Amino acid sequence: MTPPTAPLDVLLTVSFSEDQLAQLRQLSPRLRLTTVPTRTIDEIPAELLSRAEVLYTDRVIPTPTQAPNLKWVQFHFAGIDFALDAPLLAQPDVQFTTLSGAAAPQVAEYTVMMLLALGHRLPDVIASQSKAEWSRNRWERFAPSELRGSTVGILGYGSIGREIARLLHPWGVQLLAVKRDVMNPEDGGYMPAGLGDPSGDYFTRLYPMQAIHSMLKLCDYIVICLPLTAHTRGLINAEALAACKPDAKLVHIGRGGVVDQASLLNALQEKKIAGAALDVFSEEPLPPDSPFWKLQNVIISPHIAGISPFYQDRAVAMFSENLRRYLESAPLLNRFDPVRGY
Repeated sequence: MTPPTAPLDVLLTVSFSEDQLAQLRQLSPRLRLTTVPTRTIDEIPAELLSRAEVLYTDRVIPTPTQAPNLKWVQFHFAGIDFALDAPLLAQPDVQFTTLSGAAAPQVAEYTVMMLLALGHRLPDVIASQSKAEWSRNRWERFAPSELRGSTVGILGYGSIGREIARLLHPWGVQLLAVKRDVMNPEDGGYMPAGLGDPSGDYFTRLYPMQAIHSMLKLCDYIVICLPLTAHTRGLINAEALAACKPDAKLVHIGRGGVVDQASLLNALQEKKIAGAALDVFSEEPLPPDSPFWKLQNVIISPHIAGISPFYQDRAVAMFSENLRRYLESAPLLNRFDPVRGY
């Protein structure tokens, strides 16, 4: 790391407003911020890359040779599975951090919306509206599965899962959660103040990854918010879906590859589960000829759960905290662990 009085070169490939950049600059007079909005490494002057010690980026990842002085990369996203094969990530003297927590508020709101939509048969209601149909059997056709008092399973108890849990807590749900390390229920990552479940207080029971099927058998609603790693790819397969209740509803807001799409399609077509809200797919954009589009028990959205007009503000808040820690030689939040894969 540079001496404590030397300039600290920070290169940003993502655009921020002047007010947001000023928020970063006020952390220290040492900071020398340079913004080059781009998604192509060739558009960044070699001299800037060579002197950068800190890089804030979405998908622009230099090689170790291009950025010899780099010590820390802060990604603009929570999930960085797209970057795992980049040679830079194999450098032991470079730290990598994600933006986990910055998207939690909006993704959690989306999830609760979809839980309610599935439980209250919104796809059927809209289909009826499109036909200008006042259903004679509406009491039976639109009878809801109420969220209150139900059992909700959250696969992945990270920042998003914890914020979902906080929002669901007043509904009196029985909350089951899957976490890689059940012996440490506390949250060690970034989360905006007042949100999430930092101490692990909201779940009824915490399950290890190996016990997912046991948990799925109990769930009225299932939320998938797992990262995509070598261990989670295809985790929700035919066997996992067969463990679900036939009236279970599923919301997928994690990574598309966590779910085996052929198995999910079959489960929905054969009514082995009651319905699903899907924001992510293993192939995106979802092809126009995909059978998922025609399923009456499915709500499809084009990977928009994390979109928010406040995302940049939350990104700067999280980056500011990590910059402060970096300047003080303190441990960074949301450090990428190559062993875990996230």
